[in-house]
Formats: sequence, C-alpha cells, structure tokens
Amino acid sequence: MRAGSVGIFDSGIGGLSVLKALRAELPHANFLYIADSGHAPYGERDEAHVIARSRALTTHLLDQGVQALVIACNTATAAAIDLLRAENPQLPIIGVEPALKPAAALSKTRRIGVMATRSTLGSARFRALLGSLATQAEFVLQPCDGLADAIERGVASAANPPTATEIIAACAHHTRAMGQFGLQDGEIDTLVLGCTHYPFASAVLRELVGPDVHLVDTGEAVARQTRLRLAGAVPPGAADSAPGRISLFSTGQAAHLQAAAQRWLQLDGPVETLHFQEQSAQVYQGLGP
Repeated sequence: MRAGSVGIFDSGIGGLSVLKALRAELPHANFLYIADSGHAPYGERDEAHVIARSRALTTHLLDQGVQALVIACNTATAAAIDLLRAENPQLPIIGVEPALKPAAALSKTRRIGVMATRSTLGSARFRALLGSLATQAEFVLQPCDGLADAIERGVASAANPPTATEIIAACAHHTRAMGQFGLQDGEIDTLVLGCTHYPFASAVLRELVGPDVHLVDTGEAVARQTRLRLAGAVPPGAADSAPGRISLFSTGQAAHLQAAAQRWLQLDGPVETLHFQEQSAQVYQGLGP
C-alpha cells in the first residue's frame, strides 16, 4: 500500500460518516475500513470487551501497513485510545469524542443536548471533558439505548418501514426526554450527535428539533486532524495522482456494510469478511465477499 494509508474501525457502519469526511479531506489517500459488526454493539457492552476488540482491530490494521489509525467510534475512543497510544507510540491514532467544545462555541442559550451511548457518557474520558466545560454551558445528557443498533439494522434497504419507524420513535423519545428545543432562554439550541451512527439519523432529528437548532458531529474535525497528523506521509505528487482506494471489511455480514456504503457513500466495491479473535489478534482469515 502506498504511503498515506489510513485504517479506520467502528463497531459497525456508523464510522462511515467519518470515512465520508476523511475521503473529502484526503482524496488521494487509501482507506481500510473495518466494521466490527460481528461483535457489536460496543455501546452496550462492558469496557473489557471494547478494549479487547480495539486491540485486535488495531493489530490487524497495523499488519496491513496503515500509517495512521482513526477510531471512528466514540465508545471505543473513550475506552481504549489511551491504551492503544501507549502500546503503539509510533502510530498516529485519532479518536472521536462528543463535540462539546464546538457546541459550546455555537450555543447562544448556553443549553446543549448531548446524545450518546450509555458507555460513552459513563466513561472517565467523557466526564473529564464535561468537567472542563462546566462553566461554559449546561449540558443535557441523554443515553440513547438502542438507537445505534436500530440505525445498523436500517441500512439494508433504503425503505424499511419497521426499522424506519423504530428509528423515528427512538429519536422522538430521546429528544423529548431532553426538554424543549429552540432559541429562547432555557431552550436547547445545540444538539451534539455523540455517536458516529447518529449523523445517519440527522434528517429525522432535524424534523424533531426544528430548523434553527445546531446539529454537531465530529466527522470534519476528525478528518482535519488526520490530515495534519499525516503531513509529510503522502509522497510528493500525490495531489496529482488518482483518487485513493477504499477497502471495506466486516466481521459480520458483508452485505450489510456493502448496502450502507452504497447508500451513503455511493461505494459499489465488494466487502471482505474477516475472522479473528481478541486473544490472538494475529490469527485471522480473510474470506471472499
């Protein structure tokens, strides 16, 4: 693989929202994306499980020669990024976290909603971030149990009425629980999408919270940070080369990731299925699409 290859992993298809931003920021880099759907959802599993999977996926991507790693999962970032950085000091590792700082800069009412998984909201990393901004705004935290899973299951078809209904109902429940949205004093005027799956429900959320409320996710910020960390890694003349390759892998159903990639990123390439264990991250077997 040419210099500038970037490895990306998520518990499922949510990280495609980050891949989309990375592709726009680094059009000539090669990307390897792994959806760990066979071991999802991370947001409702214990920390040991998330750490074990994160280590295994990182080892696999290093074996493929990536020069940077993006953890496109808020839950995995919170649980494992410090450990992975300590174990791989030579590897630029970029994580995602709920965009509280950008939200605080945008908010006028100083009341901000945060939708995230229960694991993310309960992590020490998130609590430290929240504490650092405690004087800047009031953050209304909403654990969105089941929403990422509903979005995962809703990608196989562009029109799946039962799943679409479930996503709408879940979004309505969670936004209602946070309180009133709007631009008046005491209302939530900024909503943080604290899971990489949630941007794929942004149209539903927009309908629920209204046109004036800011929806904030982390994709573009992560892409910019990745470009900065890769500075000098892309060879001279890369700006004039052909678009980079995107390789897609899944530890679950390949067709599931393939449908999501085609629907949201217009990628029509095959998806390879991976099998490897946490106990021995070197042991894996690639299968055909």
